[in-house]
Amino acid sequence: MKRTAVASLLSLALWLAASEGNAQAVYTHAVQEGDTLASIAQRYYGDPTREAVLRESNRMKAAGESALLPGTWLFIPVVTFYRTGPNETWKSIAARFYGNEVRAAVLIEANGGNRRVQPDAGAELLVPYPLRHLVAPGETLGTIAKLYLPDSPASLKRLRQFNPGARIERGRVVIVPLSDLRLAGEGRTEASEAFIRAAGGGAAKQAQDEVEASLPELIRQVEEARFAEAVAMGNRLLGAQSLTSTQAVTIQKELGVAYVALERGDLAEASFRSALALQPNLELDTVRTSPRVLDAFNRAKQPAAQ
Repeated sequence: MKRTAVASLLSLALWLAASEGNAQAVYTHAVQEGDTLASIAQRYYGDPTREAVLRESNRMKAAGESALLPGTWLFIPVVTFYRTGPNETWKSIAARFYGNEVRAAVLIEANGGNRRVQPDAGAELLVPYPLRHLVAPGETLGTIAKLYLPDSPASLKRLRQFNPGARIERGRVVIVPLSDLRLAGEGRTEASEAFIRAAGGGAAKQAQDEVEASLPELIRQVEEARFAEAVAMGNRLLGAQSLTSTQAVTIQKELGVAYVALERGDLAEASFRSALALQPNLELDTVRTSPRVLDAFNRAKQPAAQ
């Protein structure tokens, strides 16, 4: 059967996890003549070594490749993306998705976070897929880690932390967090837009990461008195989708300073008001900030005239 026809045989299912409000998007693949687990892994993940993930998630450990019969369906696990709400913490999100707040370290690592700094409201986080590995005779936590994770002491430590107190015995389940199971290559091309949206897609996270990488340059432009450049860059960044609240506050604050220098006090006050709306307790450094900027900021803090 031609590959163009395969797309019509791919379907989307939304499986609701036990936690309230937590939806896991699951993709399915209709096995075609000549398919192998390695070729399917290459198709969806761009990595044929991920066949071990497909084998375990579809409970094919004993049958192996012989179970790939044309017309049967395979689950294709993918990561989830989650938009944080106000006052959420790494631990609360870990409890939401993994049932245990001690598993927060995996979320922090996958998103380049810091355990001392909670995720920003509105940030889109990558939630690693929790693969349930059924322990086979003779397996150890180390051999399980090598099946799915980079071969390093850090991987074994991560797996041990994610499964505190787990007994590695035949028939027991070890949960392996996988952060790289994103649709790639042909698989992503064939996936419907509905599925991409349901799985989160990661577009917002990518946009937020790009803005985060640009903020130091915006701040540098203001510090170097390149105010026209800063205004252009700041407004371009504001046009990005799905800014976190901290990113928006930072941009509006820098714009406020730039507008004061460009003799646009009205725009400066508007920028500062936007920043204060997101962070009412925002304050400027009274020592390092110019009096003109402080005046515009203080005017922005006053209630709007009726």
